[in-house]
Amino acid sequence: MQRLFPALIGLIIVVAVLSSCVFTVGERDDALVFSLGEVRRTVTEPGLYFKWPPPFENVVFLDRRLQTIETSQPERIQTSEKKNLLIDSFVKWRISDPRLFYVTFGANTRAAQERLQAQIRDALNASVNVRTVKDVIANQRDVIMKEVLAAVQTRAKPLGVDVVDVRLRRIEFAPEISDSVFRRMEAERKQEANRLRATGAADSEKIRAEADRQRQEILAKAYTTAQTVKGEGDGEATAIYAKAYSADPKFYSFYKSLQAYRGAFSKPTDLLVLSPKSEFFKFWNSSTGGVLK
Repeated sequence: MQRLFPALIGLIIVVAVLSSCVFTVGERDDALVFSLGEVRRTVTEPGLYFKWPPPFENVVFLDRRLQTIETSQPERIQTSEKKNLLIDSFVKWRISDPRLFYVTFGANTRAAQERLQAQIRDALNASVNVRTVKDVIANQRDVIMKEVLAAVQTRAKPLGVDVVDVRLRRIEFAPEISDSVFRRMEAERKQEANRLRATGAADSEKIRAEADRQRQEILAKAYTTAQTVKGEGDGEATAIYAKAYSADPKFYSFYKSLQAYRGAFSKPTDLLVLSPKSEFFKFWNSSTGGVLK
């Protein structure tokens, strides 16, 4: 038993030494192998690797995944009109060169984020300071993001950092200018509304005038057509009357007299003061039309 104990201790030591000579790099990490404080090699591929046991060689792991920086509070940036805007942005970045990154920041990711935030702030100032409020908010927002991304990528590359994307999430007016801007926008909208109302009223008058003109033309044409038809009808009626009269003048005279009687005595209260011997009553007592004597 006493002989087995030293052998067991020796085995444990050997296993510990061997385990310290092996390290694993995952898919989400990069590894830096140090020898006496100096970087000897960089491992970027996942797998099982060997090294000398400490203190001859040590391994530092760096996260290679895509990371996000979100501003804790909006940046106050001034436009070319000397108006302050509050701009809220976020950045997507990753470690592109583990050796450069470690030389610059060590393994401190927080320090890298603070440096990138400062660079983004400088790039935003450079892009926004030369533009108006309208350009920043609406017209050239995409252009600003592209400019900021290009500037930050150039400045971050020597640090071992790759900036993938920069986005402006929200742009607001600073509280001290919000009221004046809103009042100006309200005045502009009212002016535009009044202009549209005036244009609409003018168009309405034009439409009404055109409709009245067309109405008068239609009525005039209709009246002309009606008079033409009426004249043609009167002519045909006269021709029919003449033809009927020529066929039997006595009967025609008798028929017209009966119509005259019906029209003259259409009501019980109708009264005519005429001589019975008048021509009007020639068919009153005689069907032949003889006049009373």
